[in-house]
Amino acid sequence: MNNPTFSRTTLAPMGLALLLAGCAHAAPQAPAAGAAATAGTPATAWDDARQLVLVTTPDADATQGQMRTYEREGAGWRAVGDAIPVTVGRSGIAWGLGLHPAQPGLQKREGDGRAPAGAFHIGTVFGYAPSAATALPYAAMTATHWCVDVNGSPFYNRIVDSRVVGEAAVKDSTEPMRRDLHADGDQRYRLGFVIENNPDAVAGAGSCIFAHLWKAPGESTAGCTAMASPAMDRLTGWLRPEAHPVFVQLTVADADRLRGAWHLPARKD
Repeated sequence: MNNPTFSRTTLAPMGLALLLAGCAHAAPQAPAAGAAATAGTPATAWDDARQLVLVTTPDADATQGQMRTYEREGAGWRAVGDAIPVTVGRSGIAWGLGLHPAQPGLQKREGDGRAPAGAFHIGTVFGYAPSAATALPYAAMTATHWCVDVNGSPFYNRIVDSRVVGEAAVKDSTEPMRRDLHADGDQRYRLGFVIENNPDAVAGAGSCIFAHLWKAPGESTAGCTAMASPAMDRLTGWLRPEAHPVFVQLTVADADRLRGAWHLPARKD
């Protein structure tokens, strides 16, 4: 199916499917004038970003970390707000597929319980309510929306509506998008957004990766990045599509290693 990416639309034509880039992407845009890094530093695929969400964890096996937000200021970044506690996968993080070049080390796989490390486009905001206070595209989920996490499915790493694709297409998926209706009132997907990992839906490389609400403070996830409700409200209200926001998630050591090449903000301890 030639559906647009989930980050660029709320519903695909005729409501057929919402294509994830990862919780599956258009080719990266050229860097905006004046947004490139300092002279002599290679450009990245996200140099056009004017908003940055940066999550760091103590190490690859840690299940908790800190999220900071930044806005472009000249050739650098200006911090916006305070650091926010977040949780990641129950097994930590591993390199995902996104905007960044391939990296050495543990690679994310379906069902590994790790959140993706790397740099990613931020996709559509989704939730239980008919609308949300966000400038990003918003998709209201219903009881028939599912994210398909089944290897081999033509809808792998996509949010689909079973009324359109058929019940058989979501039969083995474990990701209902209305968890409140399918999982005893669970509020974790009441508000969240797509982290565009694995945009080409490579089988086994991870699916249905979101930023969403945590179930309880400090409780890890199956591979997403979770936070408290006030933090999510602030984040989705702050993000702007014209700023080409990027989500970067790294261990502290990898953030230090890649700070120059990836044009990241100075370290804050």
